[in-house]
Amino acid sequence: MEMLGLLKIRVHKGINLPLKDTFHSDPYVVVSMGEQRVKTRCKKNNCNPVWDDELTLALKHPDVPIVLTVYDKDTFSRDDKIGEAEIDIKPYLEALEMSYHQDLPDGVKVDKVQPGRDNCLTKESFIIWENGKMIQDMTLMLQNVQCGEVKLQIEVIPKMLSEDTFFNVI
Repeated sequence: MEMLGLLKIRVHKGINLPLKDTFHSDPYVVVSMGEQRVKTRCKKNNCNPVWDDELTLALKHPDVPIVLTVYDKDTFSRDDKIGEAEIDIKPYLEALEMSYHQDLPDGVKVDKVQPGRDNCLTKESFIIWENGKMIQDMTLMLQNVQCGEVKLQIEVIPKMLSEDTFFNVI
């Protein structure tokens, strides 16, 4: 399948992640999209970790969501799943399509995404056109867990800008 662009995900931090072990958690984040899977570093003994890790995926299919899963690293047993969140990629692709037909100035808010049943956003968030890329800062509420949020930024780089970069990443 032809690549549509690159997807850079900057996983900034976790907020109020639950304890999975007796006194602490050792969290890390796995971001997957279809068969692709990348992960952050593990942060020891921290329920409010700061990762500031940048992860890159190839954007290949518009119907495949981004799935973010937070795990607790365990030494002698299987890692525990803390929680997860899903991100629909279609709003970014629609915004990119619009940018091809218009000469957008940097900093323009292309779309506003409201929290709702179809996403895990904690508050409204804007997709912004900046330096030829779509960027969105967001805070996601983890699902299937009593508490926990993850702050991140998504950057979608269109194919025409990412072709040279893509092969350097892989």
